[in-house]
Amino acid sequence: MRSFAIALLMLAATGLSAQAEEEKPAHKETQSDSFIMVEPMYTTIVDAGRPQGLLLVAVGLDVPNAGLRAEVEHGLPVLRDIYVRSLMAFTAAAVRPTVQPDVTMIAERLQRLTDKALHKKGARVLLAQVAIQKKH
Repeated sequence: MRSFAIALLMLAATGLSAQAEEEKPAHKETQSDSFIMVEPMYTTIVDAGRPQGLLLVAVGLDVPNAGLRAEVEHGLPVLRDIYVRSLMAFTAAAVRPTVQPDVTMIAERLQRLTDKALHKKGARVLLAQVAIQKKH
């Protein structure tokens, strides 16, 4: 009888633990429903024909229109690919390992790409982080 009571207590504790797991809120970058975080992008900084470091660009998109936001979420892998390809060209042409890149130029470039890819305005690019990691 005693082992039966212990088994019931263990079962109840397991059930409470599972219920607590289900009740945990999902992690969000912001309280805004219109914000979509894009996975950070890295490109190689080449100087004198050798890799000298990495450029990190992290962005999010503010898309207040629910219909457009659904389009953006659906096409996010393609949009991110467009960003990465453009940042690779930008890094090759304009980024040096000893100088902070022009964040305004990066933001404007990504905004133009976003508007072109979506065929309309309405998704605002927000830079979260731009950084250079130098090769040691």
